[in-house]
Amino acid sequence: MTQLPPYPPYPPYPPLPPLPPLIKLPPMDRSLDSFVGSVAASRGAYALPVQAHRLAEEFTHAALALLFPHFAASESGSTGEVRAELARLRAQLEAFLVAQGLSTESAAGTSTGFLAELPVLKEGLDLDARATCEADPAAKSVDEVLLAYPGFFALACYRIAHALAGRGVTLLPRLITEFAHRTTGIDIHPGARIGRSLAIDHGTGIVVGETTVIGDGVRLYQGVTLGALSVRKALAQQKRHPTIEDDVVIYANATILGGDTVIGAGSVIGGNVWLTHSIPPGSVVTHGATIERPRVADEPLLEYNI
Repeated sequence: MTQLPPYPPYPPYPPLPPLPPLIKLPPMDRSLDSFVGSVAASRGAYALPVQAHRLAEEFTHAALALLFPHFAASESGSTGEVRAELARLRAQLEAFLVAQGLSTESAAGTSTGFLAELPVLKEGLDLDARATCEADPAAKSVDEVLLAYPGFFALACYRIAHALAGRGVTLLPRLITEFAHRTTGIDIHPGARIGRSLAIDHGTGIVVGETTVIGDGVRLYQGVTLGALSVRKALAQQKRHPTIEDDVVIYANATILGGDTVIGAGSVIGGNVWLTHSIPPGSVVTHGATIERPRVADEPLLEYNI
């Protein structure tokens, strides 16, 4: 066999260009001294976690990773790794609470209670995912719902936030649901009370207010508002949002308002309906369409371009 000649040596790298000179900032305008002082003072007096939005997002991702393998950063099935993730989640929560002014002991008690609730959260979210898959003919699997459906993601964030709020945690629950709001366009207040097997299809524009009560087996479509008749601050401690009983279906862009409004079990609320009063179980409410005039023969069709 003929021996191949050796490869020629690589040419030397050209020398690096000299570093540019350091940029010299112009002298600070002394008129900003007062502003600089106030910024420094406000940062020194700040009594909340630094970069709380980022911490809330990291906590949410860490909790979801423990609830579903779909969100995990690793394929490892090691129990040791799972315990390490639980320890990190506990540390994240306790650090946030201590930064808010809680004692180390109180923060530890809250985190212990929250971690103990993770199996219940998992069970509830499994039911939500299954209900969403069964309610949507376009859903091919529960895995698809978990990974691709914004309604499920918003609901998962809500259930995590609601569990924290139920243990007296402030700020963090709202940051978690607002993370979901920014990501999905679905706004569910952590104070709302939502039953089992909620299905949210499409979801964009849904608003669920703080004192809303939703029963089991409910289905919500995009643009639904469960809101208050009045936003007066004096009503902050009162029930301001409606009650939706079991097995109700509320179609797109329906608006239901008022703390005394009860939608009876098994009712169907059609798209674009506006309701400010209660309806009995088994009702069907629709937004009536009217024929303004018959279409003239050969009249060109209206075209809507979006």
